[in-house]
Amino acid sequence: MDDGNRVADDADVLRRLRTGTATEHQAVEDALDLLSPDLTRARLVDVLTRMHGFWLAAEAGLDAWALAEPADAERAGWPRRRRSPLFAADLAALGAPAGATPRPELPAVPDTDAALGRLYVLEGSSLGGVFIDRHLATLPQLAAAERVTAFSPYGEQTGAMWHAFRTATRARVAGGGDAGRLVASAQQTFGALARWCGAPLPVEQRRNSPEQNGVPA
Repeated sequence: MDDGNRVADDADVLRRLRTGTATEHQAVEDALDLLSPDLTRARLVDVLTRMHGFWLAAEAGLDAWALAEPADAERAGWPRRRRSPLFAADLAALGAPAGATPRPELPAVPDTDAALGRLYVLEGSSLGGVFIDRHLATLPQLAAAERVTAFSPYGEQTGAMWHAFRTATRARVAGGGDAGRLVASAQQTFGALARWCGAPLPVEQRRNSPEQNGVPA
């Protein structure tokens, strides 16, 4: 994940977020392993299922924050950034079974600093998602699969959406926000995502995977 503006000032909040979450970010990439040349359809569905559940939980906390701080939520571009419906649509297109989606327990989002820290993780994933989409398109074993949309939801607007988030985050800190709380929230979100993506799926989810239902991997 890149903040898109490699400033020299170590006090810049985006630089602090990038360097302060590098370890946790790597743990998420290792857990997902989406750039593997051996990625199968079943594994892709597994990852999308986990990410759908995580986004549902993360967005619920952000929705509660938006109700409490609507002006801040508007400045951050929420709810245009909501992506859980895209994960659901991708899963349906790939033949995943319908039903309740397991989701993790995440901390509440008590203020705008915590919200922006969480959004740093969710929004930053759209940058890496561009590379994931390109990789998926090269895999012959996924040639017959529907194109997923949730990894890079903004298309040509990816850069503009990230720029808007950076601008809102820097403005928050310049206006008295707590950069340390922002970083701590991002670290917590990355850590929760890595643990969730590395945990076994519930038995019923494994039993109803596309492979088990006759959909080839």
